[in-house]
Amino acid sequence: MKTYLPKKEEVERKWYVVDATDKPLGRLASKIASILRGKHKVYFSPSVDTGDFVIVINAEKVKVTGKKYTQKLYYHHTMYPGGLRVKSFRELMEEDPTRVIEYAVRGMLPHNSLGEKQFKKLKVYVGNEHPHSAQKPEPLEI
Repeated sequence: MKTYLPKKEEVERKWYVVDATDKPLGRLASKIASILRGKHKVYFSPSVDTGDFVIVINAEKVKVTGKKYTQKLYYHHTMYPGGLRVKSFRELMEEDPTRVIEYAVRGMLPHNSLGEKQFKKLKVYVGNEHPHSAQKPEPLEI
């Protein structure tokens, strides 16, 4: 019996919608990353993008445990001397809550061109509304 390797044209993609209200950030991100990679499918292959699309709503209501709300830091370097920029979780949530979920999920995907393609299938929105109702997304409980 031969091993079946899916081709990217043969992959059937679904759309899922996830409500991030009161969900722990890490658990939410790991489940989303698994779906974006396609690990929930029987024909998963690490070298082929077999994942589905994920829409995350209510990004501003995601929770973290312990003192992470004030102590968790996000680092960014501008590539200029002395260009290290640091923001806390609280500051990033006030500025743009969607980036918190995007950073968490991106860190759990492969760090190569395939991971970038998988990351582009993630759509994160503040609030209850999203513009992807034409794709008929299925609710996904996490």
